[in-house]
Amino acid sequence: MPSVRAPLLALLLALCATFGATGCGNSLSGGGGAAGHAPESNEEASEHAEEAAKKREEVAEIAKDREVLSEIESKKREEAAEVSAKRREQAAEARAKKREETALKESKKREEASEENVRKREQASRAEARKRRESSRAEALERAKKRATIAPPATGTNPGQGATTPTPPG
Repeated sequence: MPSVRAPLLALLLALCATFGATGCGNSLSGGGGAAGHAPESNEEASEHAEEAAKKREEVAEIAKDREVLSEIESKKREEAAEVSAKRREQAAEARAKKREETALKESKKREEASEENVRKREQASRAEARKRRESSRAEALERAKKRATIAPPATGTNPGQGATTPTPPG
């Protein structure tokens, strides 16, 4: 087994030397090894800073876009509400106008009906007055006829000469 141990030991020493040289070299030399990596880390840091700045700008731009979009949507809702309110107002005005016209028509119908009733009453009153006049004329004529049949004929100038007293018919 000593033959297996020797190569294994050699490999182990080689690995330790490699890892130890890079790891210890940086810390033991006081940054001498880091001087070779410094430009790379500065470049990476600046790239990371640029990327972070771009991401912040993008986030800010997205937030601004959302705000603008929100304002636009708000304005659209407001305009839609105004349009809706105008439509409702116009519809209400149209209904009010229609009601007013209907009320006016009904009022005219009632007025015309009232005038028609007045005309009918006046006509009935005139007709009644005509009937009364005609009936009173007819009664007057009847009375005149009765008087004419009842009255004695005048025959002489002297009263008492040949006059007879009238006797009622019947």
